[in-house]
Amino acid sequence: MPAFATPTFRRLRVLGLNVCLTVCLGGASTAWAERADRDKPLNAEADSLRYDDARQTSVFTGNVVITKGTIRIRGAQVEIRQDAQGNQFGVVTGSPGTFRQKRDGVDEHIEGEARRIDYDSRADTVRFTGDAVLRRYKGTQLNDETSGGVIVYNNATDTFTVDGADPARPTASGSSAASGGRVRAMLTPVPKPGAAPAAPPVATPPAALTPSRQIEGRP
Repeated sequence: MPAFATPTFRRLRVLGLNVCLTVCLGGASTAWAERADRDKPLNAEADSLRYDDARQTSVFTGNVVITKGTIRIRGAQVEIRQDAQGNQFGVVTGSPGTFRQKRDGVDEHIEGEARRIDYDSRADTVRFTGDAVLRRYKGTQLNDETSGGVIVYNNATDTFTVDGADPARPTASGSSAASGGRVRAMLTPVPKPGAAPAAPPVATPPAALTPSRQIEGRP
């Protein structure tokens, strides 16, 4: 994910029931997700495979690892479907499933995890559902992190939405659709052009103790 458009705060928490947060991604230098990934072949490794030719569906089970260009998908079970136009759709289930993709032109990755992940190559979107977390790394350093009930990341527009409600987590009344939740985000501000990175604080050494030959208040 690129730098956030309004990096006002180092840490931002949006709290409340059924909160939906929409973030538009952009910065001084626009960097998109790898556009070529959607046209790359999909490779899979798993403990077992069940293939349905009539439905053009493959179900991989057990330590599943999917690669497609820079995309890396892991989960306990991954179902892959392909339509007549060659578009691929994946459903990842596990505890949790993970999705990772490099961003084009920069040393950055997005990485997400959730109880369920839906990948749509036609719409170029990834949907994380249930204890969803989306992170952006610059190199190996975590730069931004957002969590909620549902996160939808759109590669085509470089935006994502976060909904605090988890549709799979029932409320006290037993209704899952109205389940409330919170959106939490940690956003790192974009450094100003030409500004040097802030120097780490210098630890002040403790004062040296001098031995005394008398008790306080007495000679």
